[in-house]
Amino acid sequence: MANRVKRFKELTPELQSFAGGKGGMLAKMSQAGYPVPEGFVILPEAFYREKLSAQAWSEIEIYLNEIRKDHKSSLFAVRSSALSEDSAQASFAGEFETVLNVQSDEEILEAIYTVFKSRTSERVNLYSALQSMEQSHQMAIVVQLMVASEISGVLFTADPITGSYSTMIGNYIHGLGEQLVSGETNAYDFRLIRPKGTYQGPDDFKRYASKLYLYAARLEKELGGPQDIEWAVAKEKLYLLQARPITTLSPGNLDTYDINYSLTGDEVWINTNVAEAIPDVFSPFTWSIGKQLDDALNFIPGYHVFSGNIYGRPYMNISRRVSVISAILGKYAKGPLKMIYDLYGELPEGMVMPLRPFSRIELLKVMLPLVMRFSKNTQKASKELSQFLKATPEWCMDIRRHIQSVRSKEELLSLWREELQPYLMRAWLSAGAAAVKLTNVTALNKKLVELAGSEDAGTLLSNLRGNSELESLGPVMGIGKVVKGEMSREEYLTQYGHRGAHEYELSIPEPMEDTGWLEKQAAEYRKSEIDVEGLLKKQQAQYEAAKNRFQSRFPGKAKWLEKQLVKAAEGARLREEGRSEFVRVYRVVRAFALKAGELAGIGDDIFFLYAEEVEDLLSGKTLKVKFIPARQENYKKYKALPPFPSIIRGRFNPFEWAKEPNRRMDYYDATMPAVNSVPDTEILKGYAGAAGRIEGRVCILKNPEEGEQLRPGEILVASTTNIGWTPLFPKAAAIITDIGAPLSHAAIVARELGIPAVVGCGNATLRLKTGDRVIVDGGQGTVHILA
Repeated sequence: MANRVKRFKELTPELQSFAGGKGGMLAKMSQAGYPVPEGFVILPEAFYREKLSAQAWSEIEIYLNEIRKDHKSSLFAVRSSALSEDSAQASFAGEFETVLNVQSDEEILEAIYTVFKSRTSERVNLYSALQSMEQSHQMAIVVQLMVASEISGVLFTADPITGSYSTMIGNYIHGLGEQLVSGETNAYDFRLIRPKGTYQGPDDFKRYASKLYLYAARLEKELGGPQDIEWAVAKEKLYLLQARPITTLSPGNLDTYDINYSLTGDEVWINTNVAEAIPDVFSPFTWSIGKQLDDALNFIPGYHVFSGNIYGRPYMNISRRVSVISAILGKYAKGPLKMIYDLYGELPEGMVMPLRPFSRIELLKVMLPLVMRFSKNTQKASKELSQFLKATPEWCMDIRRHIQSVRSKEELLSLWREELQPYLMRAWLSAGAAAVKLTNVTALNKKLVELAGSEDAGTLLSNLRGNSELESLGPVMGIGKVVKGEMSREEYLTQYGHRGAHEYELSIPEPMEDTGWLEKQAAEYRKSEIDVEGLLKKQQAQYEAAKNRFQSRFPGKAKWLEKQLVKAAEGARLREEGRSEFVRVYRVVRAFALKAGELAGIGDDIFFLYAEEVEDLLSGKTLKVKFIPARQENYKKYKALPPFPSIIRGRFNPFEWAKEPNRRMDYYDATMPAVNSVPDTEILKGYAGAAGRIEGRVCILKNPEEGEQLRPGEILVASTTNIGWTPLFPKAAAIITDIGAPLSHAAIVARELGIPAVVGCGNATLRLKTGDRVIVDGGQGTVHILA
């Protein structure tokens, strides 16, 4: 029982978790060199049957006398440090007891018992219930030297209401801080403006402001999030008394999978491209794998490529990316920012991009090592791309067989760590290297629009398959080959059985797991009398006509055009093949998870553990299994919600938003007046996905499983589409989506098949209903609603 009482300086990282939020943080700050008043922590083990052990009291007396030697007539503060206190989920501020200005050993002992007993008070139990937390709290206690505060204050490193990071917000009073916390005395407000910490406030604190800013910025960086900091000035010295996460800017509760990244600050979140690939609600396991992949490719601190989680839906925090580019490039950022908006779309009229005022020097210090690592890994992946694409199908079959033969949890964990996880990361880097090959298409499209107009530009980019076959077209063309007897069912499933509408959600089976899936697709193909070859020939003729028009208008650019189109086709082929082979590897992770669930005896419940928890489970640790029911309940709630707006700025509550019958699907902006009604207009505006103009009857589908409802010649309207929708495209006269961008799946496949498409309309599934008649103008990106 050696770990009863520990000085701040000697509380090891292993013991800090037993010291509670306050005690652990004071120890971290003290050891990191921050100006923290001396003190120590009484750990929960010091109490036995509600009594402080004699040994613990002896240690306390020793530490008290050590402090008294250097501080004559010293007074002490005795504070609670429950293990649940000052966490990101709940602060418990003011709920437990605090006793100040105690001096004698008798007073201190009495104060210790007062604080210890407060863990079972009625107000603590009520607060715990409101936070959905257990009501039995383990209690550590902090005993700390009181500083005779001349000024006491708090500082929030971000605005706790709006989430803005542009300024740090603080206030203070003269005297002890308890009057500030209790609200007994009016406080003086001040601000520290980023990125330099410029002070705005009363003169009597100005001399200490720059030092407080430096401490606060450093703490925020080291602790990985915005902080609520208590501080004091005594005898002209600034002290830090406590730091805790700003609970109002917490992303949520990992234990219960109550996750909403829009609460972390004033940022713009966008899913224009990512929701197309991942239309489903993330299960906890899938999301955790996504976070690992994000970390592998990411070199912008705190930036989420696709694992930003808003109640289970994937989002990218685009404002973080824009803020970093703006801070580093300054006036030279215009070009890269234009490219970002070309890829993901412009912000709605009136919406402002909130920029974090990053320090350019600090960013470069943090990012340069990450950029170098990223560049090195990407270059290696690019060199090995062709080898990876060739070797992956056989590797996946081998590893699947290995997984099925595993008989112990230890063997499966070893297989995951030594083979599957490293290869998954390699596959992800290879997919990224392949995707880079397509970036020139955006610039080419812009140039072609300038020269030939948007309609011919779209048609010229409609033959990206070239003389080969795009992987995104493979599933629908493959079904045609199966029907004609040109490909066996086994060959089809080997080549395309890993691809589907839900391929990125690991809890959902892929087509190869459903013995009846292919037969159903083939039957639908025959019933619809789909002529994919005819569509491709028609599209080829349109492409050749547009090419001839261009060459007759710009004879000097004929060779340039030919070269650019070959380059674009090669980029498209590699991007699509790289994605397909990544998905093939990614779906093996499902096989691993199912085997882990089998060996652990929890079956499909494995998908409600995070990846690191699955590793723990295979190691014999079952602590997190108890949270599975709560996570399943939240997952069920998220699935019941409609898809969210494509663009979200600020704090977003989808449960309140979903109650509005005329809610907007295109954007949500917490900083603007609520606009719940969809604009009453006869024209929907989106992105020009695929050229062509056609009038027809609308059919709205929620998912591709409803594909039988789409009759040949109708216009398919969906929130988003991915490769799982591809077999439906040849039946449709045109495509309309809420979510999408010029390089989205719907746009690329529709162009290849010569089907008009308007993508990224925002509100199409709300404004239209099955049976409506519309005119789709894919070249102009408009949908005209007819009476």
